[in-house]
Amino acid sequence: MEFLSSVFYFVITIGVLVFIHEFGHFAAARLFGIRADVFALGMGYRLFGYNRVNGFSLGKLAPDVELNGHTDYRVSAFPIGGYVKIAGMIDESLDTEFLSKEPQPWEFRSKPIWQRMIVLSAGVVMNVVLAIAVFWGLIYHNGKIVHPVTEIGYVSVNSPAQRAGLQQGDKILAVNGTSVTYWEDIDNLIYAENFGENIVISILRDGGIQPVPIKASSIPENPDSFGLLPAGAVPVVGNVEKGKPAEGIGLIPRDTILSVNGVKVTFASLPIMVQQNASKQIVLQWKRGDKFLEAKVVPTAEGKIGITLFPAYRGPVDHMRYTLLEAFPASIKDVAKTSAFLVSSLWQVAVGKVSFSKSVGGPVKIAQMANQAAEEGGTSFLTFISLLSLSLAFINILPFPALDGGHLLFVSYEGIFRKEIPAKVKIALQQTGFFLLLAFMAVVLYNDISNL
Repeated sequence: MEFLSSVFYFVITIGVLVFIHEFGHFAAARLFGIRADVFALGMGYRLFGYNRVNGFSLGKLAPDVELNGHTDYRVSAFPIGGYVKIAGMIDESLDTEFLSKEPQPWEFRSKPIWQRMIVLSAGVVMNVVLAIAVFWGLIYHNGKIVHPVTEIGYVSVNSPAQRAGLQQGDKILAVNGTSVTYWEDIDNLIYAENFGENIVISILRDGGIQPVPIKASSIPENPDSFGLLPAGAVPVVGNVEKGKPAEGIGLIPRDTILSVNGVKVTFASLPIMVQQNASKQIVLQWKRGDKFLEAKVVPTAEGKIGITLFPAYRGPVDHMRYTLLEAFPASIKDVAKTSAFLVSSLWQVAVGKVSFSKSVGGPVKIAQMANQAAEEGGTSFLTFISLLSLSLAFINILPFPALDGGHLLFVSYEGIFRKEIPAKVKIALQQTGFFLLLAFMAVVLYNDISNL
């Protein structure tokens, strides 16, 4: 069932992103009077489609069908991409039949360079616009929830944070000289603005300010693995072991432990207090929904009661609200930060500072993440789509043959040197780029399967 759900959300996600991207190319081409022969969602064999010449049809179009400037809108067999076939342009189809004829007014090649550059970049622009629109809508509708706390409430044992010397009770003042107000500021500075770089965390400890240097190689790719939790994280029951003391008093998953012997506990202090009372009776108080429950329990000789815990933040929260106009610059700011992080991430992967296998995901990884985001709710799923849309934009704008950036490079060369790259050279570069992309996709797919 999870497999089918992952496939479903993968198709939805890729379908939305491809449609938006290709619609950008299509709309820009039509704006300048350029014909688009095909608008396809998916790659490969034509499953079904519609055009004004022969209406709706199944399967491949007959070879003698003349569209006379109309577009065939189609859905193809493999939902891993899409394309717009623009008249008079050498693209991934490597169709060069038009080169034997004089340029026509409706062809891409007959248009001025600035119009061609707009057509080529319109897909990337639409991906960025989609991300801005999603962020804008979510910020306006939901506002922003931030946590006004910078005190460390818990440091995981043997985590990168603990090995760096950070301790429970430390108050984080700044990261690389930039002061912090919210817990989100800390994550942003470590994993976005200074991603892949050495950092220095300034902390307040015992009344004095101390620097804590951390090497980039010591910072894991996943923020959850760094090992820090803010003050205000409470212990919530994950699993209850059968036959253990916790089961005997009726604890169940998602109960929130409040106190031991009347002393309030945190995610960090609960295991310590239980262990200190090994084989001794304690009074445990917990909350289940709106109910407060209490029971006496005797921990084992090892100082355990048979539960696993996960943290839930119960500290102070600031809920920022925005008007529609206020939400727009906030969305631009978020997109800019995310874009900077993506560019930095791509660079760190390219220079080998960040693991390729852990940082790059293909269709399997995207399907898993899409399904997980959808399970977390509409906001999470829309955020995932917007982040993936930005990723698609930055990958497509790279100056590599077969990508939008490669086409832009060809046109830029023509604009600078006032002569067109020979068709044979374009075709050779396109073929090389296409096969390299296929090889790259194969490696990424292998990486996805290896990490299952």
